[in-house]
Amino acid sequence: MSTSAAAVTLPPLDHPLEDGWTLPAAWYSSSVVHELELERIFARAWQYVGRADLVAEPGCFFASHVAHVPVVVVRDADGGLRGYVNVCRHRGHLVADGAGCRATLQCPYHAWTYGLDGSLLKAPRSEREPEFDPRDFSLLPVSVATWGPWVFANPDPDAAPLGLVLDGVREVVEASGVDLDDVVFRRRVHWEAPVNWKNAVENYLECYHCAVAHPGLAKVVDVSPDAYEVVERPLSTSQFGRIRPGVREGTANAPYRPGQGVESAQYHHLWPNTTINIEAGRPNVGIDVWLPAAPGRSTGYSDYFFGSDVTEEEIEEIVAFSQQVGKEDQSLVESVQAGLDSGAVPQGRLFGESERLIGHFQRRIHAALTGAG
Repeated sequence: MSTSAAAVTLPPLDHPLEDGWTLPAAWYSSSVVHELELERIFARAWQYVGRADLVAEPGCFFASHVAHVPVVVVRDADGGLRGYVNVCRHRGHLVADGAGCRATLQCPYHAWTYGLDGSLLKAPRSEREPEFDPRDFSLLPVSVATWGPWVFANPDPDAAPLGLVLDGVREVVEASGVDLDDVVFRRRVHWEAPVNWKNAVENYLECYHCAVAHPGLAKVVDVSPDAYEVVERPLSTSQFGRIRPGVREGTANAPYRPGQGVESAQYHHLWPNTTINIEAGRPNVGIDVWLPAAPGRSTGYSDYFFGSDVTEEEIEEIVAFSQQVGKEDQSLVESVQAGLDSGAVPQGRLFGESERLIGHFQRRIHAALTGAG
């Protein structure tokens, strides 16, 4: 049931976002805000949920989540891609777990069995129940779509096309030097952090902090304001950083030496919580999801893909580089969360040029939660 605007009171904005102020600090710890985000953002948003190769063949499936909503993605007998809420229509047990291939999906609690088209095929002893019609208890559908090696899902079965979110990003990524038809999954890294998901995403959306907080990144990528490029679109944002002179040639000190392939680093955010990272060097792409586990806690994972001819040594270098930057970022956002939780500074002040993408993100959050957009 939808939460009406009259039923909740959001922590107030003492100063408007349009004047450069941030969202209120209380929005990063409030249970009211958290519940509204689940309903008004995540229940109707596209999010990366897993690898397309897991459902390459008819009968294959994998289980995942779109924030709080468990989903299962299947390739049906006719080769169609389908998605369902991964919750049994009987008592709410999760139906599928992990990944695999099978002709049906069976809930392990009471053996209610579903076809790959979502229909309820068998409910033991249901024949003894008057007026029980299995057609009324199919798995609930969700929207699913693919891009390259990735599967995205949206809990809204009538969601607008994924292409609206990818518009602008798809073209840049596919022209980056990474062939999405050639990349191979190599690694998944999970994380958990005692921070609100917005705090983590906002850190991702600016490189104002990079020269100070990411010395290794700053040695590889030119993060100076005049060289670092940002782009905003209705449902996505992008950041681009050129390789510093001498890094590729090995004449400048850097954490790793990018080989030929990707000419510049790219970092893309897809509304609301998926990010795509391409580091300079050999063909590579990482895709991340930031999950709102609780008002002050987030979880997530990164899936790393590399060109089929990238060596294990090159993979290790790029993953280690990425993870080091991630550790530095986690330290930052944990400190930010402590400051926000104190309530001592009710609203911060953004720099319109250096933190432009944060402003874009926060305005979308505000509009979604207040019903203004």
